[in-house]
Amino acid sequence: MDPFALTRSLIDIESVTGREKAVGEFLFATLGKLAASTGGIVERMDVSVERFNVVATWGTPVVTLSTHMDTVPPFFPASEDDEFIRGRGSCDAKGIIAAMICAADRLLTAGTSNFALLFVVGEEKDSLGALCAAKSPRGSKFVINGEPTENRLALGSKGALRYVLTTRGRLAHSAYPELADSAIEKLLDLLAEIREVPLPQDALLGKSTLNIGTLSGGRAPNVIADEANADLMFRTVGDPEQIRSAMRAVVNGRGELEEMLHTPALHLEALDGFETTVVAYTTDIPNFAGAWGKPFLIGPGNIHVAHTAEERIPKKQLLDAIEIYTRMPRQLIAGALCK
Repeated sequence: MDPFALTRSLIDIESVTGREKAVGEFLFATLGKLAASTGGIVERMDVSVERFNVVATWGTPVVTLSTHMDTVPPFFPASEDDEFIRGRGSCDAKGIIAAMICAADRLLTAGTSNFALLFVVGEEKDSLGALCAAKSPRGSKFVINGEPTENRLALGSKGALRYVLTTRGRLAHSAYPELADSAIEKLLDLLAEIREVPLPQDALLGKSTLNIGTLSGGRAPNVIADEANADLMFRTVGDPEQIRSAMRAVVNGRGELEEMLHTPALHLEALDGFETTVVAYTTDIPNFAGAWGKPFLIGPGNIHVAHTAEERIPKKQLLDAIEIYTRMPRQLIAGALCK
């Protein structure tokens, strides 16, 4: 298989979260051809109407290679030069999909079986694909989750705690603010206090962080706002209860605080022979809930260019990832069979 051509083909299929059907069909067909000549089984794992994960198994899986097929918006197509492949999803995570498929081809050519591929929907939004997969495991003892780590094995990843904060006021003509109650001013006051809250730290994962992701509210420049909203995302490093308590204490009836998502922080293990790192983003690993085995986190690409207009993956890292995704399953399978 040509990993560069496969990466470009995947990139060129738009698959922003919620619209993964076309790339799922492509993967189902591609893996179907590989499975047909090697004794594998390929399945669609339904997640919702017209959304499905793709699972391919060879033998009784000991190791599963997994990543996600959805991307963030906006879509832009593939291009390449001597050093990089560019395009939406190039490193997060379509280059990783290509590397995993090429590694599977190598493993099968060398006579290695007892592994699976699992490509899921929804990771960039709500991890619906991983949550669905957690209910339908295949007996795997290890899952190698692919995200951009520059091919270093992650020893930990931060968690996520997301809130929507809503404030309400009273409408009035902006020329007479004394007759109104501005929801926007209330929201700004609360956000200023929230930004001053001390956040937990962890020796491995570092500091918790806060991002005020979106702000909305008001009706017109000449109308005092009666409603305002903010989306808040904390990147957590441990038990989120300290942050939850602080948020409740700050808001304290002055707004409506709704927790939308919690993904726990993770401490992961090393594996002999692999360089290590720590990452600040969240992954699908917690949502697999251990159902697909002990997790490892590694993949080509730099997270700093993911989700940007400059998203790209180094070709050398893509080729190195194929070697990693070939070596790790062999190492894990051999260790499991020796026990």
